[in-house]
Amino acid sequence: MDLELKKAFAELQQKMVETSQKLKLADLQIETLKRSMTHAQLTDKEISQLPTDTKTYESVGRMFVLKEVTVARTNLENKIKGCEEKVKTLEGTKAYLERSLKESENNIREMIQQRKDANTGDQH
Repeated sequence: MDLELKKAFAELQQKMVETSQKLKLADLQIETLKRSMTHAQLTDKEISQLPTDTKTYESVGRMFVLKEVTVARTNLENKIKGCEEKVKTLEGTKAYLERSLKESENNIREMIQQRKDANTGDQH
């Protein structure tokens, strides 16, 4: 029984560690996406003040491509929308991971309590 309990306990602990790491990764990804959204919003704000005939360049990999102001703004808006959708998805994943972590913590508490109860039962 003890070996089985130790194995289950170790598996739960491993699951908690993995879930915690996934939560940290999700937080980092959300932070990066929000920073990207802010950058795109600020760029769009600055571009919106330019006359429509101004030459603008958009980076594509390691080069820059000539774009009209309206096209550049549309691309920035699409980038912002894409980031918002990814953030929503990641926040949903994060909520699931938090529930999973809480469930694992509760399972470990139950195992410890059962072990304590079993030990006090053996002593009487």
